[in-house]
Amino acid sequence: MPDLNPYGQPVGDRVPGWDGAAQLSHAPLQGRFCRLEALNADRHSDDLFLAYQKAEDDRDWTWLGAARPDTRQATWHWVQSKVTDETLIPWAVIDQNSGRAVGVVCFMRIDRPNGVVEIGHVTWSPAMKRSPMSTEAQWLLLNAAFAAGYRRVEWKCDSLNAASRAAAQRLGFTYEGRFRQAMVRQGRNRDTDWFSLLDGEWPAINDALTRWLAADNYDADGRQIKRLGELMKKE
Repeated sequence: MPDLNPYGQPVGDRVPGWDGAAQLSHAPLQGRFCRLEALNADRHSDDLFLAYQKAEDDRDWTWLGAARPDTRQATWHWVQSKVTDETLIPWAVIDQNSGRAVGVVCFMRIDRPNGVVEIGHVTWSPAMKRSPMSTEAQWLLLNAAFAAGYRRVEWKCDSLNAASRAAAQRLGFTYEGRFRQAMVRQGRNRDTDWFSLLDGEWPAINDALTRWLAADNYDADGRQIKRLGELMKKE
C-alpha cells in the first residue's frame, strides 16, 4: 500500500538519507575479456577506424546518429566529438587479447540529484560481435553506476532496432514504453523505446552476469557452458 499524506493522497515511498548519486569516475574499468578506458582520439581513433572497417557494410550504423567514418581523419573527428561533449563520459572498449580499441560506449544524460544515468552511444565493431566483450563492457558500466549510488540506469534505442532491444532485455533491463516521434534522425522519424534497470534489481542481475562471465563458465575452446538466459531465471 502506498503512503498517504495528511490529505489522504497517495505519495511515493521515502528514500531515507538520499543526497544524490556520486560523481562518476573515468578511471579504467577492468574485466576479464575487455577493459574500459577514457576515450582519447589520439590514442584510440586509428584502432577504431581499422576495427569498424572490418564490417562488410554499414548495416550496424543504420540506427546510429552518425555514418561510419570512412577515413582515419574522419574517425579522429568522430571520436573527438564525443571526448569534447561535456554531457558524456565516453569510453573505449579495449580487447584484452589484442590491446586494441574495438568499440565505444558512453555514460550520458547524467542526473546526479535523482540518481539516473543512461548508457548510450554504443558503437561496437565486428570484433565484439558474438563475443563476451559486449556483455562484459555493459556489466562494467552497470557495476560502476550502481556502485556510485545511482538508482536507475536507462537504455534507449530506435524502436526498429531489434538487436538493441534484445540486448537490453538480455541484460535484465525492463521495457517501459515507446516515445512516439521522439526525434528525427538522418531525415527519418524515430520512435524511441525506453528500458530501465533499478538498483533493487541489480544484485540478482549482477549475480547472473558475474556467473556467466566467470572463467568456469567457459570450456577450453572459449565456448559458454551456461547461457545468460539460464542464469537470469529465478531458481
